Order: sequence, then C-alpha cells, then structure tokens
Amino acid sequence: MFQSLIDGVIIVVLLYLIAVINRGYFTSIDLLFGLTLLITMAFFYDLLGVYRRHSSATGKVLSLAKSWGLTFMVLLSIIYLLQNQIQISHAYSQVIIFQLFFYGFIGQVIAHLGFRAFHVRTRKASTAKSIVVGTGQLAFYVHERINQNPWIPERVVGLISTPAEPGDNLSEDERKKVIGKLEDIEQIVRQNDIRSVYFAVSLESSPMIKDVYFKLLDLNVDIHWAPNIFALQLINHSVKEFAGIPILTLSETPLLGTHYLMKEIEDKILAVVAIILASPILIGTAIAVKINSPGPIIFKQSRTGWDGKEFMIWKFRSMYVNQPDPDKVKQATKDDPRVTRVGKFIRRTSIDELPQIFNVLFGSMSMVGPRPHAVQHNQEYSAMITSYLSRHRIKPGITGLAQVRGFRGETEDLELMRKRVEHDLEYINNWSVAMDIYILVKTVFTLFNDRAY
Repeated sequence: MFQSLIDGVIIVVLLYLIAVINRGYFTSIDLLFGLTLLITMAFFYDLLGVYRRHSSATGKVLSLAKSWGLTFMVLLSIIYLLQNQIQISHAYSQVIIFQLFFYGFIGQVIAHLGFRAFHVRTRKASTAKSIVVGTGQLAFYVHERINQNPWIPERVVGLISTPAEPGDNLSEDERKKVIGKLEDIEQIVRQNDIRSVYFAVSLESSPMIKDVYFKLLDLNVDIHWAPNIFALQLINHSVKEFAGIPILTLSETPLLGTHYLMKEIEDKILAVVAIILASPILIGTAIAVKINSPGPIIFKQSRTGWDGKEFMIWKFRSMYVNQPDPDKVKQATKDDPRVTRVGKFIRRTSIDELPQIFNVLFGSMSMVGPRPHAVQHNQEYSAMITSYLSRHRIKPGITGLAQVRGFRGETEDLELMRKRVEHDLEYINNWSVAMDIYILVKTVFTLFNDRAY
C-alpha cells in the first residue's frame, strides 16, 4: 500500500512539473489525464504483481517495466481515440509523453529499489531465527529459499533430523546444516531463541507432526507445514480458503475471474484488428489455394481444446485432397508429397494458420496458448507423456511459448514432444497479458523458421 502511494505521488508530481516546464501551466485536461493514468496503473500493477515481493532486484525492475509499458500503451490508445473529441493532441505532444514515460519509469525504479534496500537493511537488523524439520530435498529447498529471499524477516539457523529422515546419506556440507534431532527440538528452540518452525518432511512422516506440534504450542513459536507436493506436475497451484476450509490447490486453470476477462478482451480486440490488417492476405491466399489445386479453400479438422472439448480448427488447405487413409492423422514432414506448391509457401510462412483468427473471434481458440493437436495425437501422446493432457487447462492458441522457443513443426521423436509440453505447462503456470504480448512479438521473428513445412 505504501509503495503504491509513493508511485502515485511520483507520477502526479512529474506530470505537474513536465506540464508547467513545457507549457507554462497545468490544465483540467492534465488532471483528467493524471487520474486516468493512476487508475490504469493501479489495474495493471495489481494484475501483474508489481507490489509482490520479488526475490531479486532484476525481477522487480522487469515486473515494473512490463506494467508501466502496458499502462502507457493503454494511455496512448485513449489519447488517439479522444484527440478529436477534446483538445488533447496539442496538450500532449510527443515530447511531453516521452518525458513522462521516461522520467516516470526512472523515478519508480529508484523508489522501488530504495524501498527494497531499506527493507533489506531493516531485515538484517531485526531478523528472527527459524528451523526446518527434515533433512530431505524439500527441507534443504525450504532452507535455501527462505535464506535467499531478502523480503522475509527470518533466517533459518539449521535443520532437524527425524527418525524417517536421519540424514545418513548427506554430504559433509549438508551435515553442517543439521543442528539436532527431533527428540531434542524443545531444547533447540529454547537455546537458539527460535521464533518459527517449518515442517518439510515426506508424507510418510506426517503422523509424527501431531505429537511435536502440541509440544511446540507450549513454546509459543510460529508453526508452518510445507507439504512435499513438488514431485507432482503442478498447474497454477495456490493456497486459499474455501467455505472456511484451508485448501491447497494442486491443479487449476489460470483463466478465472479477472484473468479470464482480460484474456477474452485481449483475444477479441486482437482478433478484430488482425482480421482487418490481414484481409488482403486472407483474400489473396484464398484465391491462390483455389487456383493451385481442386478442393475446398478451408481445411477443417477436429482438435482438442479447452478442458478437453473438441472443436473444428480452420486452416487454409495446403495439401491435395483425396489422400489415402483419410482417417489416419499424420504430421507433415519436410518435402512432404501431399503438400501443394502454394501449400509449401503458406506453411513455411504460417499463412495457412490465419483462418484460426476466426476460431479466436468465435471463442474456441486464443491468440496465444498451447497449439491444439489432432485428437488421435492426443490419445497417443497422453499414454507416453506425463501431464500431457494438462495442456488443455487453457484455450489452445495460434502461437505459443513452445513455438517461439523453437518447438514448431514436426516432432521427430518423443523427447521433442515432451519438451513442447514442458513449455506449454510453463506458459499455463506463468500466464500474463505481458507474456502474451512478448510471445506475439517474438512470433513475427520466427515465421520463417526452417522447422515449418
């Protein structure tokens, strides 16, 4: 809350100074612009997590840059749309806009990093001590994450071994971090002035937590449990309270509430703009496909979409019709004889995918998301790749994270498909509007990739 107020003050002061220095006065239009800017900032900064505690200064600056950039994109759109309704074009010349964008970002970066430095110094002066119960991989992970995060006012002083995890196979460096056994935990807490205890043990060791828990209650320490769930393929996991019950969600679509609304607005706006801009290419390609070989202009095929529901995907036809084994789905390969002369070009440039903009407009696809595979391929790969079908927790896209990272076109072996799925799940777990924009921009530079045929 404090940091958001500081950001608001910085922007208001800068807007006033820039207006007065460049024009000599501050108007009601300036006030309206400033209020719109603050509201837009509040929305995007909350949506993209600017005020979350980032473990690194770089992460903080990148988050701020994405949010500030999106905020200004919206503001520029508003200025463009309203320039004929109110006298705004003169008031906001390119010089003023550039100055506010540049100095506003610099001012916020200085404020955020300064606040971070102050917090880190304060943390060092008032750091509470904590211990982690367990000597497994999870326990060391908890130990490392807490001690490396400058925003957490705690320091883990050591690990506690348990009968289930005695630590016999630990390395010499790992043994140095173990300061005692579970049976001595009360004495360890008192002697080291411990304020927090973290249980990071396997599920098999969970029953012993109950007995130790009641002992620790009498010592007035904070008690936390880190369940060992990282061996699972987590999809947008979170901790929340539902109907008064503490719930640990292991798998959930990220398209909920505000996120769903933002994704829908993004898709509909981009789809309409794309159809308008690409209309000459759409018309020209349709004519070329029809002239090049007999058959329909549009190729339709059943694909698996959001939550496993099937839909018909649209593409420009790039292959000859009446192929043998029409019921058998086969991925296109390099120099595939089924591909027409026009088909080679539109597949290489991804023009064959353009009709999917209408899939986006009608709601069965998104501009960005995991590429939809044929139903037959889903049946085959789901039996060989763990969490393969989790790709369907979000709408399929025309382009995606896997595609811009090089996993585009034919997948010659199982490992390539596994890598593609890993990138799809990474996208689902980290989805944001900024990430979609990044992928769309990078897609432009991968259109002529040699893997497209």
